[in-house]
Amino acid sequence: MADNSRHTAAVGEYVDEPEQVIVDRIVGNCGIYLRSKDASMVSGSDPKELETVRKGFATRKLGLDEEAARAGIQRECERMKGDGKKHRVAFYYLLAEETGTLDKLR
Repeated sequence: MADNSRHTAAVGEYVDEPEQVIVDRIVGNCGIYLRSKDASMVSGSDPKELETVRKGFATRKLGLDEEAARAGIQRECERMKGDGKKHRVAFYYLLAEETGTLDKLR
């Protein structure tokens, strides 16, 4: 199994005890995108990027409807606003936590 410690550490900046199995699943879902520094981050100010997050992760993986996905993404952008570019794995983890859908990633 890959060493996902840097992703777990990124989530750990927001969550006291990140669940490793969830971090691993998110990393697995993101795949090769995490190899690129730019693609491994979420730009909270880029509407196209946020739409990709909504359609790709929030809708397909978490099963959220459009309204719940948009609201969750907006809350996470606000929560992480101090980070210019948000670590993708942390953003996805927090989005699942915020929307009560962590169980879908276990």
